[in-house]
Formats: sequence, structure tokens, C-alpha cells
Amino acid sequence: MEAMQLSRMTGAEKAAVLLLCLGEAATAAVFRELEPSSVRVLIRIMIGIEHIPAELASELMGEFQSIQKKNPGKFIKSNEFLRKALHETGDERAEQVYYEVMTGVESRPLETISTMQPRMVASLLENEHPQTMALILSTQKPEHTSKVLSYLSDEVGSEVMYRIARIDKVAPEVLRQIEEALMREIGGVVGKEQQEVGGIDMVVDILGRMEKGADRQILDAIDATDPELAEIIRKKMFTFSDLVGVDNRGLQMILREINNDTLTMALKTAPDELKNKIFSNISSRAAEMIQEDLEAMGPVRLSDVEAMQQTIVQLALKLEEEGQIVIPGRGAGDVLV
Repeated sequence: MEAMQLSRMTGAEKAAVLLLCLGEAATAAVFRELEPSSVRVLIRIMIGIEHIPAELASELMGEFQSIQKKNPGKFIKSNEFLRKALHETGDERAEQVYYEVMTGVESRPLETISTMQPRMVASLLENEHPQTMALILSTQKPEHTSKVLSYLSDEVGSEVMYRIARIDKVAPEVLRQIEEALMREIGGVVGKEQQEVGGIDMVVDILGRMEKGADRQILDAIDATDPELAEIIRKKMFTFSDLVGVDNRGLQMILREINNDTLTMALKTAPDELKNKIFSNISSRAAEMIQEDLEAMGPVRLSDVEAMQQTIVQLALKLEEEGQIVIPGRGAGDVLV
């Protein structure tokens, strides 16, 4: 802290200096009576103080004026002082505040939730508004969020996922208000910049980590509210190019249900890796015919190509839902044996 002048000090700064002068036991007693948010403010100030001028101490502690005049000031090991003072409170929350400030955890929003058991997080949030739940869970890693959602009802989970998909950026003050309401349980403060949270990509990642079938239930619920958004999510969850990851047996089951005209149009913009895999899973005669048709095909509308690709994707998803094929990277990762 810069040279302190009483006339320029805030109330919090005066309180911090006074506590340092009073000692660890007195500070512990005061901290026991304060809210964690107030303790946090005082700690931030006290950590930056190494020396209290005698004149300032004398003004703040008039009753000790004679003692302070003989003392050129107090050089303080702030970290050690605070550690002992907080320990004296016997309050684990106060010590957690000290830990957060000293380790920098407080600079990462909702950090503590990421270390909590998913069941505990679900219990903590179950009475919150879906929008609040969405904002909180959108700050977490998709894998953690998917586990939390598994402990919520299908109705609540679907509503939360819908709202996460609609989130773009969140102003710091919004997350700060949420964190203050949950301070006792999760701690943390908001960074200065807007947080990039939520969005369709995050929903796709979360759904991809959920138990097989659970993703479809949530998508169906979103579809009932916003069909356009549900379709965007579906397209991002599994694309035509992702067919390259399906094993030969599964790909053959898909191709048996598709006529050559549809497949030819779909392959118009397909990567060579996927084309080669498809050609290796159909008869050589059929592969030659499709290759010839592709070479002879003139310009076509991209929307027509994408429509054919989506037809094949929907068939693949239907076969997966029926348990006939496995699409790698989706759901719990079940395999056929």
C-alpha cells in the first residue's frame, strides 16, 4: 500500500489498519462476527500493508497514543499475521477465504464448484432458477456439467440446456451477483473481462458426454420449445463427415438403407477419407458408378447436398438409437460385442 494518509483512507482501509494494530486475537474476534465478503475485503487490504506509521496508528488508536509515540511504527509479516488470526477464529470459512486470496483461486469464477461432487452441485442448485443454473454450469467443464445434469430431473435438465445454448457472453456484474448469493458454498469472484460461457458448442460437448439416450431426451424437449435451435444442435452433434469414425459393419448397415442417387449427391462435398471408406464398403460396381456420376456432375446447390447428407445422418442416428450401430464419441461409449 502507498503512503497512508488518514484523510484519504476509506473506511475499510481504516478498519484494516486498526485490526493490525490491535493484534491477532482481537482480529480473530472481529472476523468471527463478519460476513465472509467483509473478511475478504479486509484481507486484501491487510496483505498489502507492511508498515503502519506511528502518526497514523496514533490517530486511529487515541487510547494508545502514549505508547504509539514511542514506537516508530509496526513492521508486520502480514501473511503470518493473517494466517494466525484466521486460525484463531476456528471458522473454516475464514481460512478458506485466506487460501483463496493467497493462491489466486478467487480470480477464477466459480472455481470451487468444479471440485465439488456432481451430486452436491446438483443439490446446491436444485432450488435455483433455470437461468441461474445455466449461467453457473456454463462456466464449468462440459464433463462436469453433464454429470451434474444427470442428478437433475429431465424437465429441469432440458430447460437448463436450452438456456445454456442461448448464452453468449455474460457481464461480470451478473456472475458477481450470482456468486455473492452462493458465497458461503462456492466462493470465488468474477474476473474483469466478460466471460465466454455457454453457447451451442458447449451444449454439443455436454450432450456428447451424457449416457446414451439421455441426449435425445434433452434434444426432444428443446425441439418442443425451439425446433430451429434443436436442429442446429443435432447437426453439430454428428455431421456427415463423422461417418468416417463408424466401423465397417455399422457403415454397411447405413449404406444398405440409402439409394445411390442420395449417396452420390451427399458425397459431392465429402472429404476423400470418407469417400474412400464408403467406396470400400459397397460393391466395386456401385463404387465405380458413383465415382463416374460425381465426375460428370455439374454445379449443384449446396443446400441440396446438405439435405442429402442430413438424410444419411438422421438414418445413422436412428440406427444408433435402436442399438444397431455405435457412433464413436457419443454417449457413454458403449460398444457392440
